[in-house]
Amino acid sequence: MSDRNVLGGPLDPCGVDPLTGFYRDGCCRTGADDRGSHTICAVVTEEFLAHQQRIGNDLSTPMPHYAFPGLVPGDRWCVTAANWLRAHRDGAAAYVVLASTHERALDLVPLAALREHAVDVPADPGSLGS
Repeated sequence: MSDRNVLGGPLDPCGVDPLTGFYRDGCCRTGADDRGSHTICAVVTEEFLAHQQRIGNDLSTPMPHYAFPGLVPGDRWCVTAANWLRAHRDGAAAYVVLASTHERALDLVPLAALREHAVDVPADPGSLGS
């Protein structure tokens, strides 16, 4: 059985630069080992990153020993459903790529909330400048 997104289709990759996902395979797949449910494909913003730092989830500082480069606005990253929902409630939610957000995110986050912040981001954002 393949992984599905919140729209019911196949789960699209979220990002490879930096390489994201609980399993570091570029997708927001989840499983028994992923206790945090890293299922939401977020396009992070300055506001979201600052919010995460305030709640004790520093996504900006590089951690080379975990092969984590630190995120900058515009990066796509699989974030935990609980932390995204908290940011949403606090008015600091990141954008969401629905086709790349795992259906298990719906265990915690209403689809309507995800849709409020949905964006369509091409696999190669560089193509936007051509």
